[in-house]
Amino acid sequence: MSLFKSIWDDLQYSLRAGNMVTKLVVVNFAVFVVIKLIYLSMSLFTMGKADGMYDNMLGYLWLYADLSTLAWHFWGILTHMFLHDSFWHLFNNMMGLYIFGRIVSDLIGERRILPLYLLGGLSGALIYVITAQFFLDIGSYALGASAAVMALGGAALILAPDFRVHLLVLGAVKVKYIVLILVLLDLVAIAGTYPAGGHAAHIAGFALGCFFVFQLRDGRDWAIPVNQACQWLGGLFSSRPKSKFQRPKNAPPMRATFSQSKSGTSRSDGAEQSFQEKLDAILDKIKAQGYESLSQEEKDFLYEASQK
Repeated sequence: MSLFKSIWDDLQYSLRAGNMVTKLVVVNFAVFVVIKLIYLSMSLFTMGKADGMYDNMLGYLWLYADLSTLAWHFWGILTHMFLHDSFWHLFNNMMGLYIFGRIVSDLIGERRILPLYLLGGLSGALIYVITAQFFLDIGSYALGASAAVMALGGAALILAPDFRVHLLVLGAVKVKYIVLILVLLDLVAIAGTYPAGGHAAHIAGFALGCFFVFQLRDGRDWAIPVNQACQWLGGLFSSRPKSKFQRPKNAPPMRATFSQSKSGTSRSDGAEQSFQEKLDAILDKIKAQGYESLSQEEKDFLYEASQK
């Protein structure tokens, strides 16, 4: 029992202290292990005839193509992007999540990882359901994090196309080649005889990731409303009592004092502007020359910026 307790403690620590990329990987692996343990239990109980029961169980979690069925299993729009039935499907997606997620996290901040993941999965779900209404050979359901991972891949492509990733056997490969090959494979699958719905969903996730970064550069951060929604949902299930602060009746009124520079702007505004200008310059340098061209000081600054 001590072994299982140790594993449980490790999972809790990863979810509590790990970054968002680690948390998403752990959650996906945990869901996979749980459903396989349930399948094992079903097989032992039914003497190896659990496939029908197992499929029925997964049916509560995957994304249905049929609109009438989807209406009664609407939560599948979210749950399908954390569900994998094949180990290699899971492994490939988690490798992509780790590689692209770390790049995106370092460049635009950890707090944008979960929004990108969710928005990519949702855009893929939308395109899958739409295409299913016109093409009958795309399958009756979808599952997996591929569209969500491709959203992170699209973001990494725009942010740092020349960043080198060290792959087994192939060695150092630039991000732009990895992502574009994945996109090409999906396009070939759509044009061929393979079920095209899932691959169209991957392309939708990729496009969402690219557009997310373009919007961010124009000053529109799509991560903000997504994070606010997640915090609101988390608050519904939180058992922590909300702290209520009440000022004493006889307390003097609170006042805020702002220091002005000679030019009329506050020092904090000037510092914020200087910080943003330096960050923009580093991001432009990455786009033009690649991440490896940064000095150690610039890498340290970028890392500190991603933690804010």
